[in-house]
Amino acid sequence: MTNNTTHFGYKTVSEDDKVHEVAKVFHSVASKYDVMNDLMSGGLHRIWKTFTIAQAGVRPGFKVLDIAGGTGDLSKAFAKQAGKSGEVWLTDINESMLRVGRDRLLNAGMIIPTMLCDAEKLPFPDNYFDRVSVAFGLRNMTHKDQALAEMRRVLKPGGKLLVLEFSKVAAPLQKPYDLYSFSVLPWLGQKIAGDAESYRYLAESIRMHPDQETLKTMMETAGLEGVKYFNLTAGVAALHTGIKY
Repeated sequence: MTNNTTHFGYKTVSEDDKVHEVAKVFHSVASKYDVMNDLMSGGLHRIWKTFTIAQAGVRPGFKVLDIAGGTGDLSKAFAKQAGKSGEVWLTDINESMLRVGRDRLLNAGMIIPTMLCDAEKLPFPDNYFDRVSVAFGLRNMTHKDQALAEMRRVLKPGGKLLVLEFSKVAAPLQKPYDLYSFSVLPWLGQKIAGDAESYRYLAESIRMHPDQETLKTMMETAGLEGVKYFNLTAGVAALHTGIKY
């Protein structure tokens, strides 16, 4: 057991407790996750993911790791692009989310390897993947620096990491965005998923996540090069990319 503390939304908790609390959130929302994502973002998360898929540039034969892949949106697109000669892994630390993603892929006639795994301790060899992606998962990780280092480790030289995450919005949007996040979101969560608290946590976790420049520096510290980011919808989300050389 560790005694170190970290943030769970705005609360300070032990690192061990955070793992359990985050797990509870995603067990609770898994079945309604995509419906809520559409409501939360007005469907924009689909556009952000489409942009991420385009930036990934997956080609036939590529090996791709989708971390915190949840309901499988990115894995599905990557598997189509990588083709039969490629290899795409859908992974998540949360069993409920992973089950939703696996079932959705099976329903689409796609059988790809799925694995329950912790991004801070990836069970893959060094220099294995051409692309590694994490969409809306990094902010829930306790040791983000360790997770980024692991993502770099499993990338091949010349491979690319893509991190899609909620980020810091442009100043003029801050007040309406806060009002929406802390009033409307929990209400929607209660109405749609029967769970206001999980959506209050999601809003808080976005505020505690490093801003665009800080995450860029963290990726560089982890050993990635050519790190850049794209602000999406005035910074509501941002896509960071970096290359392993």
